[in-house]
Amino acid sequence: MEVKKNSLKAWILASRPKTLTGAAVPVMIALALAWTDAEALYGYETFSWTAAILCLLFAFVMQTDANFINDFIDYARGTDVRETRLGPERACTQGWVSIERMKQAIAATTCLACMVGLPLIFFGGLEMILVGILCVLFCFLYTTHLSYMGLGDVLVLVFFGIVPVCCTYYVQLHAVTPEVAVASVACGLVIDALLLVNNFRDRDTDRQAGKRTLAVRIGALATLNLYLAVGVVACALGLVFGVYGHWLAFFLPLGYLMLHIITFLRIKKIWQGRALNACLGETARNIFVYGLLVTLGIVLS
Repeated sequence: MEVKKNSLKAWILASRPKTLTGAAVPVMIALALAWTDAEALYGYETFSWTAAILCLLFAFVMQTDANFINDFIDYARGTDVRETRLGPERACTQGWVSIERMKQAIAATTCLACMVGLPLIFFGGLEMILVGILCVLFCFLYTTHLSYMGLGDVLVLVFFGIVPVCCTYYVQLHAVTPEVAVASVACGLVIDALLLVNNFRDRDTDRQAGKRTLAVRIGALATLNLYLAVGVVACALGLVFGVYGHWLAFFLPLGYLMLHIITFLRIKKIWQGRALNACLGETARNIFVYGLLVTLGIVLS
């Protein structure tokens, strides 16, 4: 692929647009729940579209920041080696973005995330400052330490499920219902499928690099079965939507489950190598489908 150094195309590739579905889905689901609950309990005037947009922007910027950090740190550590890398090409490793520019971009996106998130204290209170600090802190800790210890999946569950869903809802209604809490766990499980297939593909090279991901720790077959399980369990947890009268939010995501199973069977057939990158793209698509179907189910119910 011909990419001019530090060009717009280089930065778009470095931001990894496909991963932004993981940032959007938790916010979408939380906003749908907040919007319907605001109407039922208080009237629509309690729902803030300004806060909704800020939550979405914060999620996008933080995801981009995380991608830049991951790109830079893995290059600096020598984890990304062009000859052995199986995943999509990375900006620093390929020379698309210079190291100095990437450092500047990390500083800029981190500051931008703080600027976007700061106004949320006017909607959710001073506790939003702590949430923002934790998001930034673990954004760095994930790539530098925690992913090498096999804790990446826990962080996905927390920071792509529990934190964004619960906090986005809290910003709107200053409470977290049992439905929101369960939905946040389901969302985190669905998004973790992306990390699972990524680590499943890289299990051999990660082992050689000393990166003890969950896939390295539990083995290929267990990781593959876990990939299937997160989608099944997430849909089963969707029963909570029915308990709160949002039955469509339970039934519609069964369409996602079908796609998830098809991707699982494809991963099982391919098993290893660069061909698994297609399954990575399918998983990102499946995550967005899940978010869209749950959101529609909540709103239409």
